[in-house]
Amino acid sequence: MTSRHEQWARLRRQLWRPPRPHGDQPRERVVGPLELFYDLVVVVLVAQAAHHLAGDLDPHGLGLFAAVFALVWIAWLNGSLHHELHGREDARGRSTFLLQILVLVPLGAFIPEAGGARGTAFAVDAGVLFGVLALLWLLVSRGDSPEFRRPSALFVTGTTLCAVVLVASAALPADARVLTWGVLAAGYLVGFVFVLGRAVPGQVVGHSVTDALAERFGLFIIIVLGENVTGVVDGLAHEPTDALTLAVGLVAVVVGFGAWWTYFDFAGHRLPRPTRAGALQWMTIHLPLTAAVAAMGAAMVGLVEHAHDGRTPAATAWVLGGGAAVVLCATMVLAASLRAWDEDPGLYRPLARICATMAFLCVGVGALRPAPIVLGLLLVLLLSVPWGFAVVHRVSSGEERPVMNELPG
Repeated sequence: MTSRHEQWARLRRQLWRPPRPHGDQPRERVVGPLELFYDLVVVVLVAQAAHHLAGDLDPHGLGLFAAVFALVWIAWLNGSLHHELHGREDARGRSTFLLQILVLVPLGAFIPEAGGARGTAFAVDAGVLFGVLALLWLLVSRGDSPEFRRPSALFVTGTTLCAVVLVASAALPADARVLTWGVLAAGYLVGFVFVLGRAVPGQVVGHSVTDALAERFGLFIIIVLGENVTGVVDGLAHEPTDALTLAVGLVAVVVGFGAWWTYFDFAGHRLPRPTRAGALQWMTIHLPLTAAVAAMGAAMVGLVEHAHDGRTPAATAWVLGGGAAVVLCATMVLAASLRAWDEDPGLYRPLARICATMAFLCVGVGALRPAPIVLGLLLVLLLSVPWGFAVVHRVSSGEERPVMNELPG
């Protein structure tokens, strides 16, 4: 008979297995409900940042939004990659996500006043979050083979240093603190690319983007796009309902829908080339792309509130036009990392030029600041041009498959 000690040992091995070692990543799996719950928690923080930006659409507000969003997104990327590369569907995996969520919840409460009264609390909590992430990666590194020890040590050291700087920034004046966050986020991304792009064997990094990870990134974009609708609903809820205000709100929703079809028709749910450069480009370009989508949602509140104005407020017009331009350009930079870019050059090469032209015009429309209804309609038109070209290309080339590709596998 099996002893009680052996039974407990077997149960512990089933519930609390060690992190999956490097190179042991499953190539085929589905995104689980725990990952979706984690993503929703992170998007709550994004919504908090966007909501604050909606009431502070000036350079200071945009700078604070960029710094806070970058830190939150980097933390999300860290947690997502940790689970994708080393996590398991067991009690340990649940505990690591729960630990991060418990730190993220108060962080979300601090975001609305992160540039002022609660900046100290945000800095300390963000430092704790990155400290937790450093600990998770350190536990992974304990089982590393020799070729992974140096890059793992660099990654853990960089994440720990980030945590220390965040906590130390709590002692700085408000403006210097926010500037430190922005510089730190930029430096962390540079270090992330350096460590993974140069120190880790290319075979592992190049193949780290699986169908499941591509789905996670796409789902995160979808959830953030939902904040565009939230922004419109929030604007409509606080304004008298009339035909023009409602029309502006609905057009704003279509602008958000245009960001959706731009990403998913040309880049979403597609895998990058199985190379270090392709995987890193694919991952990092999602940061400005997602930030632009969130910022557009924040600007839509002002668009609805000023539906009857003769000209759109300058800040609202610039953020909407600039956000649409970033979505177009970032999607094409993202597309350049895809396998599809090489497989279908007849589509993607001219499409990139068209998107760059439409991005320039989006910025121009924002600078002109037409009435909100006109601004919204013009952005919808400009976002429609690349999609229209893709449809014409498919028809003229005799292809029967839709413009939007299905996720392989």
